[in-house]
Amino acid sequence: MTRNISSDDVAALAAGAAIFGTGGGGAVTTSQFGVADALSKHGPVRLRTVEELTDDDMVIVMAGIGAPTVGIEMLPSAEQPETLLREAERVAGRRITAVMATEIGGTNGVGPVGWAAQLGLDVLDADGMGRAFPEATMVAMNVAGVPRDTTVLSDVVGNVIVMRTVDATWLERHVRAFSVASGSLCLGASLLDAKDVPGAVIEGTVSRAIEVGHAMLEAEEPVHALARTLRADVLINGKIIDVSRRTEGGFVRGSVTISGTGTERDRLLRVELQNENLVVLEDGEILVSVPDLVTLVDSETGHAISTELLRFGQRVSVLAWACDPLWRTERGLDIAGPRAFGYDIDYVPFEAGAISRPSTEQNEEPSTSGANA
Repeated sequence: MTRNISSDDVAALAAGAAIFGTGGGGAVTTSQFGVADALSKHGPVRLRTVEELTDDDMVIVMAGIGAPTVGIEMLPSAEQPETLLREAERVAGRRITAVMATEIGGTNGVGPVGWAAQLGLDVLDADGMGRAFPEATMVAMNVAGVPRDTTVLSDVVGNVIVMRTVDATWLERHVRAFSVASGSLCLGASLLDAKDVPGAVIEGTVSRAIEVGHAMLEAEEPVHALARTLRADVLINGKIIDVSRRTEGGFVRGSVTISGTGTERDRLLRVELQNENLVVLEDGEILVSVPDLVTLVDSETGHAISTELLRFGQRVSVLAWACDPLWRTERGLDIAGPRAFGYDIDYVPFEAGAISRPSTEQNEEPSTSGANA
């Protein structure tokens, strides 16, 4: 059923998108204000399902590309979305009718709503990842074999480039080079014909992010509410005791170490990251790995903490839950499994409760994994 996204939904969308960002996609605060402003100026935007698309529809798939740390200080230009749309329609030779987020995670899951309001377009209730991933190859369209042969990029000073690449791997190389040349941050868009959408996107993710955000914002115990809504496990509650982070090649890379508190004070978890949280380890064992989702949230408020905002001493809870089934296919794992990030390990699907305390406790509240996970 078609619905509208209004100013009343922005806080929940931002909170939910931050959760699905798995540490990446950029911090949502700036984009949240921008989207709220765009909706107040231009009115609500229509959220359309995949089933509601017709043969006359053309979708522009948009995202900020680069290092999230840079996005804290270098804000996008207000003209970038309009520049991209004009160039994309010129290349396509037809009118574009809807905006889709490349990734529902982080600011890239929030920004498209504001861009749609600004451009007078609908928003598609779907995205290309069901989370956030750091590379242009790691999208559902690539898993489904839908070509992305034309990409338009724009930076904050007005440079525009149109790329026609032979495959997604070459697209990633050239996009990353443009991003680095633009100060490690740019805005990108690709085109998706309505007939190619079914089976090539992760459906329902915008409305899902809003649902998760509302569950967290309205709960007395936000972390428990998140775990229930996401069907996630709370791997640990603790304090950050070390953050190693660097920006290189257009990415944020590093790791964060969490020391358990209370009854978990004898535990240490390390989370490795490349823009997003990739792998969780304890005592040399891998608890969770991509493409399954791992998010660090504030233990009191439940708000997700993006990788660029992790700090020593923060009290955090680590949540993990299963990815969309598309990423567990052979091609999905080739594109976004552990080996795609350089880890010489086999992917073991994460299932909530599989490494947790007895199921009798799980029926009452979200579980916290034990030290022998």
